[in-house]
Amino acid sequence: MEPLPGAAHIRRVRQGSVGAAMEIAYIPSPSRGVLHLGPIPLRGYAFCIIIGVFVAVWLGNKRWLARGGRPGTVADIAVWAVPFGLVGGRLYHVITDYELYFSEGRDWVDAFKIWEGGLGIWGAIAVGGLGAWIGCRRRGIPLPAWADALAPGIALAQACGRWGNWFNQELYGRETTLPWALHITSTTDGRVPGYYHPTFLYESLWCVGVALLVIWADRRFTLGHGRAFALYVATYCVGRFWIEYLRVDDAHHILGMRLNNWTAIFVFILAVIYFVLSAKKRPGREEVVEPGADGSDGSAEDGAEGDDSDKDVSDKGDGESAEVKADTDTDTDIHMDIDGKADSGAEDKTEDKAEAEPTKKS
Repeated sequence: MEPLPGAAHIRRVRQGSVGAAMEIAYIPSPSRGVLHLGPIPLRGYAFCIIIGVFVAVWLGNKRWLARGGRPGTVADIAVWAVPFGLVGGRLYHVITDYELYFSEGRDWVDAFKIWEGGLGIWGAIAVGGLGAWIGCRRRGIPLPAWADALAPGIALAQACGRWGNWFNQELYGRETTLPWALHITSTTDGRVPGYYHPTFLYESLWCVGVALLVIWADRRFTLGHGRAFALYVATYCVGRFWIEYLRVDDAHHILGMRLNNWTAIFVFILAVIYFVLSAKKRPGREEVVEPGADGSDGSAEDGAEGDDSDKDVSDKGDGESAEVKADTDTDTDIHMDIDGKADSGAEDKTEDKAEAEPTKKS
């Protein structure tokens, strides 16, 4: 089996240009994007996506714990967000490139072959956000706080995922003679072998920079209420705009610009507006991101139990006091009865004595 060449491996070739030979270096493409372990296909594109998901959840969990959340919460919500994101990313790709699956001579079943590539980040974030909202709602967690914790992890996941395009020899840029040119060898789907801008590498490095920027800004300015996520979205859009401008794959154009360029502009504006308005209305960061994670609920419950116990003790004390009072009243009544009888007896004796004296005199 021929081994896959590493991306860092550089070869030298001679290429003629305008009658003169010039020596250039290049980044080789894999000879294949899939290896077979017996009957099981191991696809490079899928591995890149899976690695990206693990990186996002790992970093997101660390940031969530640092904000006062519980361990495992990020992964639990990711169980909702990831499948929704994959469906949304595929839908965006199929809708915007429908001719690849529904035009004459194409097989619409290929629209379900996600392992062959084709995920739109715009759809992945939008529909994945819907899944995350469902997961957060079930846990009683504010979605903006969860998104802030996960933002740099999502950027790193994109950085990993872009290497899947390298395995598939897709989404490259214009021809170039730069020493880091990507050598395309495939002729599938009309590809022309040659040396092109490695836009997958540009976007991967840009996403790493976005992740580092968000982490730094979050620590420096204490971003909260979704602003760290908005910063990630805005800075990603800036990079995506100029990288998209370099790409040569087929795409729909509006007023001379690729559809994804317009999408990047639109999403960038939305992210900036949200960042500014959120900073004015809700400055600072959430004090509690997950109810009960910091023991606040437990303390409240303990306090409530303490109040109930005090109330029971108080009620018991009041009951005992009432009983003591009743006993005291009873004793008082008994004493009063005895005193009354004693007084009655004394009065009777006095009357008898008074009656006896006149008789004796007479």
